[in-house]
Amino acid sequence: MQPTDLPPFAYAPLTPVTFLRRSAAVFPDRVAVVDGNLQLSYAELAERSARWAGALRARGLARGDRVAVLAPNSHLLLEAHTGPAQAGVVLVALNTRLAVAEVATILDASGARLLVAHADLLAAARDAAERTAADIEVVAALDWEDELAAAEPLDEPVTDELSLLSLNYTSGTTGQPKGVQYHHRGAYLQALAMVVHARLDARSSYLWTLPMFHCNGWAFTWAVTAAGGTHVCLPAIDPPEAWRLVRDEGVTHFCAAPTVLTMLASSPAAAQVDTGVRAFTGGAPPTPALLEELDGLGVEVVHLYGLTESFGPSVICEWHPEWDELPPRERAEVTARQGVGNVLGGGVRVVDPTTGDDVARDEETLGEIVLRGNTLMAGYLDDPDATAAATTPDGWFRTGDLAVVHADGYVEIRDRAKDIIVSGGENISSVEVERVLARHPAVLEAAVVGVPHERWGERPRAHVVLRDGANASAEELRAHVREHLAGFKVPDEVVFGELPRTSTGKIQKHVLRDR
Repeated sequence: MQPTDLPPFAYAPLTPVTFLRRSAAVFPDRVAVVDGNLQLSYAELAERSARWAGALRARGLARGDRVAVLAPNSHLLLEAHTGPAQAGVVLVALNTRLAVAEVATILDASGARLLVAHADLLAAARDAAERTAADIEVVAALDWEDELAAAEPLDEPVTDELSLLSLNYTSGTTGQPKGVQYHHRGAYLQALAMVVHARLDARSSYLWTLPMFHCNGWAFTWAVTAAGGTHVCLPAIDPPEAWRLVRDEGVTHFCAAPTVLTMLASSPAAAQVDTGVRAFTGGAPPTPALLEELDGLGVEVVHLYGLTESFGPSVICEWHPEWDELPPRERAEVTARQGVGNVLGGGVRVVDPTTGDDVARDEETLGEIVLRGNTLMAGYLDDPDATAAATTPDGWFRTGDLAVVHADGYVEIRDRAKDIIVSGGENISSVEVERVLARHPAVLEAAVVGVPHERWGERPRAHVVLRDGANASAEELRAHVREHLAGFKVPDEVVFGELPRTSTGKIQKHVLRDR
């Protein structure tokens, strides 16, 4: 039976647009957005969203056309996650950390017709548009406000839940960025999964430390709205300001990469949170040492795993109540695992890349994580070959991440396939060595890469950032690793200095290898 075979009252296309409609009806006067001195109620947010749709239609954008937005975390970008969809227009949320040439590449590839730019990024937006082959009109956020005020509110129904909602571009650190196609159905289900796992409700106050442009904020752009919670905007990572907002706005939730968690935990402004905060992290495995430090500040960290292609978090380290009784270090070790499939995402497996068979649950056998379910992309835009290459023979999505499986079925990433170090025929997990280094009291962050070696093929080299005021020699850190791991896993070199990062904050290991 297909949806069309059902009575008309038994089916409605799934779309995250319905979340704002409901919260505006149920919580019209509740604060929906805090953006500096600006506050918007849910009724006001819904009105502005509908005016977005009307303004886009007045500019001639039709269903399926693309509107790009270049803005930091703000009410502008939040509104763009619902408003265009109400006119059937597709959102392209641009990474604010990209170079102008990279933005131009995405504008060309996405087919964007209009670019709305925040005042701080207007010059870059105009420069990028001039470099494209297309005729893209750039409108400043202040001018867009005038258009919104004059627009007729519009809210067209979504008739196809598998139609395109947004285009998200991969970081492109090893090649051209790929356009990941998000559909309404996947965004709707992913948002509800985040509501469940984050335990969001109308009392929730969510701090936007994660960029909204990154996987649409892991679907929290829609999830917080679905719960009727408050979006607290933070335009840029500023640890003192983040801690102030946690206190002043009663923040209950936030998401951040481990790098940002490290910045928050090590900030002089860090202080015990008596009311408790739930933080969600992904993008790289957090070290148990970092998790333990945040736990001491009253921040409960939940480990997630996902990719742009999976609408953000598809795997979660689902907590077991009996783990509450574990000692802090053991609790942190358990939390550092990636976990199991989220409640609405579907399947996650770890398979032998050659045979496709599931690996043993022995915590040792490496395999590739593969995903399948309702919260996977509709493929790469205009790139069927890349979509096919990412698909296993039995129809699962290949992540390229290597992991082991514990006896309880929980997945634990050991490395990206390209980051495994093969030394003298032995596999060395860079993540494993990084975790040990992070347990040294002087170490703030560490990244381990393989470098060519005449005899062993590859040997590990550690790049380390020390905590402010701390001292440690290379030999001291090598001895520390030797205490905890086999001798062949000890880095031959330890290099001190800042770590290169992608536009989304991930450490660029290929840059470290090239050094």
